[in-house]
Amino acid sequence: MGELRNTDTVVVVGAGLAGARCAGALRAGGLRSRIVLLGDEPHAPYDRPPLSKDVLLGKADATTLDIDWAHLGVDLVTGRRATALEPGVLHTDAGELPYGSLVIATGAAPVALPGADRAHLLRTVDDALALRALLRPGARIVLVGAGWIGAETATVARALGCEVTVVEAGPTPVPGALPARVGAAMTAWYREAGVDLRCGAVVASVGPHEVLLADGTRLAADEVVVGVGARPATGWLAGSGVALDAAGAVLVDERLRTSLPGVLAAGDCVSYPSARSGTRLSVQHWDHALQSGAAAAASLLGLETPYDPVPYFWSEQFGRMVQYAGRHTDGDDLLWRGAPGDPAWTVLWLRDGRLRALLAVDRPRDLTQGRRLLERGAVLDPARAADQAVPLKAALAG
Repeated sequence: MGELRNTDTVVVVGAGLAGARCAGALRAGGLRSRIVLLGDEPHAPYDRPPLSKDVLLGKADATTLDIDWAHLGVDLVTGRRATALEPGVLHTDAGELPYGSLVIATGAAPVALPGADRAHLLRTVDDALALRALLRPGARIVLVGAGWIGAETATVARALGCEVTVVEAGPTPVPGALPARVGAAMTAWYREAGVDLRCGAVVASVGPHEVLLADGTRLAADEVVVGVGARPATGWLAGSGVALDAAGAVLVDERLRTSLPGVLAAGDCVSYPSARSGTRLSVQHWDHALQSGAAAAASLLGLETPYDPVPYFWSEQFGRMVQYAGRHTDGDDLLWRGAPGDPAWTVLWLRDGRLRALLAVDRPRDLTQGRRLLERGAVLDPARAADQAVPLKAALAG
């Protein structure tokens, strides 16, 4: 694309973390031209991870980012939705907005259950506040999906005195992200917390006061919460010339540029090429939003650094800190540091000895050292790496 001209107006579509980070980094990088940050929610940009923790618990009512947009010289436009895109013009529900360069950062939207209109989703601060009002002692809460959001919401609901049932279609928790033998190590967490976890259970329908499973089981429910994943919020790009993959993610190159000249993308809605992983990645986590937002700004400012970080995310559930870094595949060798029943343990994924990913449960040192090893593409000695008494950084092969 070349270096951005200071006379160009930059429009950032999506006022989540990725969009906010991009707008701020553009100004911090010396861009003097107009920057418009546009979001469809009525709120200023805010942080999402606390929604399923502090906001649901009642410890906070808002998680607004501490940024003075007017002082920064960014035109923040809230409550305005993008509807279409053509070269040089963004169409919104409140009229057209010309641009010189544009960044797509519209994130992802939670997947809803067909026919479950009364079920709650947890994506926005308004979602969290509405659900919080319903999590009262004794309330019967059925959570559909034992993924990260489901586990975090179940944790809070139990802390607030609710009766909680979690329904998961897969054989173990987090079936889309972790192999069954790792997910199985998490099943005891639900039982210890007093949560009724039902795996291999498919929802047939959601009624006014119950959830009907495919096997005929009826679960009494005062409220139903669905956490079965999210899809890129890119429907508004139909016919724009911006290439999407089969899942609807925006296809970008190593500098986050789309197929439409002058248009980049960042955050949960992108699919980017990772030389580190040897494939394209679609990541929907806080760290990726933060880093890709800054990387999109760097590309607009003419920097040539490819975007290819080590993916990372965390989840706080049932009194545990769960952290994951890297990217594993089915062909990787799985190695345990500690046993699944231990209070703290780590799982490593290796390919020909090279560390590909790790999952650490209450082992922050493993995570910190493991991320550095992943960045280096380190090869480990499996016997030493499996020994909890050996620091990961000291488990290098040779």
